[in-house]
Amino acid sequence: MQRAIKIRLLPTKEQEILFWKSAGTARWAYNYFLDTNEEAYKEGRRITEGEVRKYINNVLKKTTHTWLKEVGSNVMKQGVKDAALALQRYIKGIAGKPKFKSRRKSKISFYVNYESLKRTENGFQGEKIGIVKTASALPKIAKNKKYANPHISFDGKHWYLSIGYEVEQEEFELTGDSLGIDLGVKELAVVSNQDASRTRFYKNINKSAEVRRLEKKLKREQRKVSRKLEANTKSHDKKHRPIWKRPLRECRNLQRQNRRIQLLYKRLTDIRTNYLHQTTAEIVKTKPSQIVMEDLNVKGMMKNKHLAEAIAKQKFYEFKRQIKYKAEMYGIKVVEVNRFYASSKTCSHCGHIKTDLKLSDRIYVCPVCGAKLDRDLNAAINLANYNAVV
Repeated sequence: MQRAIKIRLLPTKEQEILFWKSAGTARWAYNYFLDTNEEAYKEGRRITEGEVRKYINNVLKKTTHTWLKEVGSNVMKQGVKDAALALQRYIKGIAGKPKFKSRRKSKISFYVNYESLKRTENGFQGEKIGIVKTASALPKIAKNKKYANPHISFDGKHWYLSIGYEVEQEEFELTGDSLGIDLGVKELAVVSNQDASRTRFYKNINKSAEVRRLEKKLKREQRKVSRKLEANTKSHDKKHRPIWKRPLRECRNLQRQNRRIQLLYKRLTDIRTNYLHQTTAEIVKTKPSQIVMEDLNVKGMMKNKHLAEAIAKQKFYEFKRQIKYKAEMYGIKVVEVNRFYASSKTCSHCGHIKTDLKLSDRIYVCPVCGAKLDRDLNAAINLANYNAVV
């Protein structure tokens, strides 16, 4: 069974400089392949990734781009491969057209050669980067096995190593229960089994005092950066574009302010992601035989301008992703119900469908049997009873 882990790195200053060079090389290789293919396309031909890598190694690396020798050869190789894969997906109609990676906006990441990656007592040893210390030990694997797809990335504050590795599938004794999970905005999730004997409401972390405090602080810092931008603007041209008093890269106060905003965004993301991990782990550790969730149309839900921001902060896709891979570790079946299944409108006691149920109706009152319960709990019970495993 394949698992993945992300470990924080503790690099030296020299290693961190090499990390930045490697990330820059990976970005350059990705953009170079796209640029080369665009030029070739205008001439009515296509260039393969093998041809591009061969030209870089035999020509550029020996003449104008000697700096490529400073980092591991597989960094450039994987950058070209990633671009080729993105272009191939676009040609097949699977994904959109790949864009050039920006120095400021793209994810800072690069590949580490899996064959030379070795676990050490306090970290790992990688190609060209030497022995790097880690905050926690890498998982032990068999001598004949290798870590899969190792990448080093930067999240704005710390460097991380992400790797995949093989583990044996453990056998767990499941309870036989079926759990229904109803995701929402008022509460993150309402979880219940078939007879509602095991019910749990998981609060919306975005309503907590700490998140509200950080969001309020973020708005203040964003207003500050707007004032600094205005102070550094001399005037505007005919197209209303700002004319700067000096280059923005020389405005150190703007750089510091943007850094504060970046760290606030990271802090908020970490809080939300950590809460999702705690919630999904607690749900899966109850060891039900089946977990049932709705196949939500998040894209359609985001079109509601009144709820779009709240839905985005709840991170429904990430919640479902975590549930799926954690359930797989325990051997739990995960069922996704069709999005048109009337889980909220159906009475969990008698099965009557209340067609006039509004979004503002937070309490479900059945006009047939008189059952009265929380709307989300009613939906969770219906999901738990959907094709339930007894």
